[in-house]
Amino acid sequence: QVQLVESGGGLVQAGGSLRLSCAASGIIFSSSAFAWYRQAPGKQREWVATITSGGSTAYVDSVKGRFIISRDNAKNAVYLQMNSLKPEETAVYYCRQGSTWGKGTQVTVSS
Repeated sequence: QVQLVESGGGLVQAGGSLRLSCAASGIIFSSSAFAWYRQAPGKQREWVATITSGGSTAYVDSVKGRFIISRDNAKNAVYLQMNSLKPEETAVYYCRQGSTWGKGTQVTVSS
């Protein structure tokens, strides 16, 4: 059974940084692709970034150059480094692997 647990969210001022983590279990981590999504209040869930098993990455245009998705196969963890955060990026951030979602971590960016 795949389990994903996000952490690292919190309150940060606009322009600040946060690093989110996603701890995965129940899968062959090194051969799995992962993605981060976010859902702001009253909005649909939005794809943010993906990392493949080979380490290739992709980002939604709005975060390119500011966010970095990475993985540590030794720790079964995926990360999302978020820099230059904007108030409109306040959302619950979710980790996804296949059809499995974590419960999310709240990120609040104050202006």
